[in-house]
This record gives sequence, structure tokens and C-alpha cells, in this order.
Amino acid sequence: MTNSVLYKNITRKETMKKLLLILAILWFGLNAFAKSVQADEYNKAVVAHVIKENISGNGVDMSVLEAEMAKLAYQFSLEMTSVIEKHLPSILESIAAELRMKADEIYKEEISG
Repeated sequence: MTNSVLYKNITRKETMKKLLLILAILWFGLNAFAKSVQADEYNKAVVAHVIKENISGNGVDMSVLEAEMAKLAYQFSLEMTSVIEKHLPSILESIAAELRMKADEIYKEEISG
């Protein structure tokens, strides 16, 4: 009798763990989907504005294009900063090695004559 009670408790605990894991994965997935939808909505709004301005004959407002270019430049600069930060040690090592090689060449030329 006690074995069946223990087995039921163990299976309930495992079931609860699985359920919590599934809910956590579902929550993270839906959260990521919501962020992508928000980004997509922004792009749709900008495209709709450009199309509306062209149809009405006003042309595209340059401030919209300037703002988009500024946004892209900002995103690019953030991405480049993280890339440079990630690879900076190897970049500095290669520069130091190149400077040592040039200094060695100059020193050898001075010694030889």
C-alpha cells in the first residue's frame, strides 16, 4: 500500500515539474513572438506611411528617412561595439606582434650596417 502512495507522489512531482517546464518554455516562446510582432508592426507602420505619402502626392517626408537611417546607424554601432569588444584582445595581440616584427627588422638593419 505504501509503495503505491509513494509512486503516486513521485509521479505527481514529476508531472508538476514537466508541467512547469512546459509552461516556462511556452511563456518564453510567446514572449519572443510578441517582441517580433512589435518589431514587425513598426516596419509596417513606416511602410504604410511611405505608401500613403506617395499616393497622396506629397512625396516621402525626408525626416522619416533620416530617422530610419539614424536608427539603423545606431543599431549598427551597437552591434559593431559588441563585435569589437569581443575580438579586441586578438586585435591588440596582432597589432603588438606586428609592431615587434617591425622593431626587430629595424634593429637587425641597424646592426648589420
